[in-house]
Amino acid sequence: MTEPTMGSLRVRGATLHYETRGQGPLLLLIPGGTGGAAAFDAIADNLAAEYTVATYDPRGMSRSVLDDPEAQQRVAEHADDAFRVLQLLSPAEPVRVFGASSGAIVALDLLSTHPERIERVVAHEPPVVELLPDAAEHRALIARVQETFRRQGLMPAMAVFAAGLERDGGAAPKAEIELPPQAAARAERTIANLPYFVGRIVPSFMSYSPDVQRLESLSERLVLACGRDSYGELPYRAAAFLAERLGAEPWHFPGGHVGLTTHPAEFSELLRKALVPR
Repeated sequence: MTEPTMGSLRVRGATLHYETRGQGPLLLLIPGGTGGAAAFDAIADNLAAEYTVATYDPRGMSRSVLDDPEAQQRVAEHADDAFRVLQLLSPAEPVRVFGASSGAIVALDLLSTHPERIERVVAHEPPVVELLPDAAEHRALIARVQETFRRQGLMPAMAVFAAGLERDGGAAPKAEIELPPQAAARAERTIANLPYFVGRIVPSFMSYSPDVQRLESLSERLVLACGRDSYGELPYRAAAFLAERLGAEPWHFPGGHVGLTTHPAEFSELLRKALVPR
């Protein structure tokens, strides 16, 4: 693995930790969930052969410290952070962006608000559940998660959340997946981000509704991606529904919601193709 160059960027209300590797046009990778820059270690080297690959810890995660640890989180602020990173690293040239899960929501907002700076966005399973016909059920799920978190603590809340993400009709049996050693080690580090994720990111991001009309006007720059193994799960449903609204077919990537971790070589190869403008 190539050691990245690390830096920090002061933004409103936080200091962001970012990393770069490779050379060529900028490719900004936006992590989701409790992942930070390290979430992309398995695919970044592969992509760095033709891109300057940049990623970062989102505000409040890992090494990106909030000025106010109790500050409420908003998608627009996270998207502005991503914009500040790309402005720093590629001030003149339009960039390509990949976002995963909640990071894909950030990527959608970034495209909507700064299209002049974006050449291509690949958004992998953004859980934009407010668009779904059964959005009210998912609002109730998030309320249950928050109530469980307050009353019973983190792990019971995570159990409620995980059950709510399962596919229609219950979870399908899933094969045991052996994570690469780097990912297994990272799992221990990122568990510290779980309370922040459950308490601050989940309620804010899953109540976000993208500007579909705006995205429709920019749809030639946008690829919505789904995991081959996550058909019917909530993030898959949301991404596929948005693709349908935009008159597009989603791209199907290897693995499930965390396919970039479980199938890094195949995932990065398809991502390279998806990043090429039509």
